[in-house]
Amino acid sequence: MSDNQAITAEIRTDKGKGASRRLRREGRIPAVLYGGGDEPVALTLAQREIQHAAQKESFYSSIQEIRLADGRSQQVVVRDLQRHPFKTQILHLDFQRVSAAEVLRILVPLHFVGEQDSPAGKTSGVVIQHQVTEVEIAALPKDLPEFLEVDLSFMEPGAAVMLSEVRLPEGVEIPALAVSKDGDTMVANAIHISESQGTGAAAAAEAEAEALAEIEGEALEEAPAEEGEEPQEKPAAGDEAEE
Repeated sequence: MSDNQAITAEIRTDKGKGASRRLRREGRIPAVLYGGGDEPVALTLAQREIQHAAQKESFYSSIQEIRLADGRSQQVVVRDLQRHPFKTQILHLDFQRVSAAEVLRILVPLHFVGEQDSPAGKTSGVVIQHQVTEVEIAALPKDLPEFLEVDLSFMEPGAAVMLSEVRLPEGVEIPALAVSKDGDTMVANAIHISESQGTGAAAAAEAEAEALAEIEGEALEEAPAEEGEEPQEKPAAGDEAEE
């Protein structure tokens, strides 16, 4: 679990768009807390405190604690965060209550290690592509990791790592890796290594082909008309020949 500090919150009694706008002007964020079999509760949070907390990756993938002024507290996870289109302002937050006895499903980031030391990373023209950068996991709150680590130090050019090969901590599962009745994995996304991108041979060949095509096009435009033929003028834009 995370060592994040508790979030200070206040109960919000006034609701509606007008009330939310007033709160934002005062440096507060409207929020809602729901789940756990209890009624939703409207809250307000300090804009500056949340902006600082939201800079941490773990804010979105680990359990937080909300504390009220009267001493009550609740463990929660962030379910939605809405930002202003162009300001740094956070507009709204949704929190879900966490129960120690209930399995929690949440997105956690993937941390890739060993890329530069891998055979693929040392090969010219090879680009390691992260097709998946986060994954949904299922775990009890006590087993919830902040991230999953993916070791790429052994990767060869052209190889791939499947989600089913990612090492999981004890008590953690990936729901996407559902197993059918015959035992086959139904979903298995990959972290591919591609040789068709970057500054390698494939990219150089593509650039060379484009340059040759451009040169050939210019040569055709400048070629003199054969004897007895009059050069044809190019039609002006919009002056296509009519049938």
